Amino acid sequence: MIASVLIGLVAAIHCYILVLEMFLWQKPAGRRAFGLTPEFAVQTRTLAANQGLYNGFLAAGLVYGLARGSAGLEFQWFFLLCVLVAGVYGGFRASRKILMIQALPAALALVTLWFEG
Repeated sequence: MIASVLIGLVAAIHCYILVLEMFLWQKPAGRRAFGLTPEFAVQTRTLAANQGLYNGFLAAGLVYGLARGSAGLEFQWFFLLCVLVAGVYGGFRASRKILMIQALPAALALVTLWFEG
C-alpha cells in the first residue's frame, strides 16, 4: 500500500514536470522552476517540450503498472528504475536539486516496493 502511494507520487511529480516543460517553459512559473532567462527559454522550448514528453511517458508507465495491480509489478520496477537512473544522471549533470526531486522519491518507492513485495 505504501509503495503504491509513493509510486503515485512519483507519477504525479513527472506529470508536473511534463506540464512545466511542455506548457510553462516560457512562462514565469517554468522559467522560475528551472532558473531560465526569457531568451534561453525561447531558444530551448522545443527541447524542453521533448523532455516533457519523456517525463509523461515515465508517468504513464507508472500509472499503467499501478492500474494492473500485482500483474503490473514489472512495469512499476522498470519505470521506477528508469526514473532513478534519469534522476541520478540529471542530478550529477544538470542540477543537484534533481536528486531530491526525482531520484530520491523513486529510490524510496523502489525500497518500499522491495519490502512490500
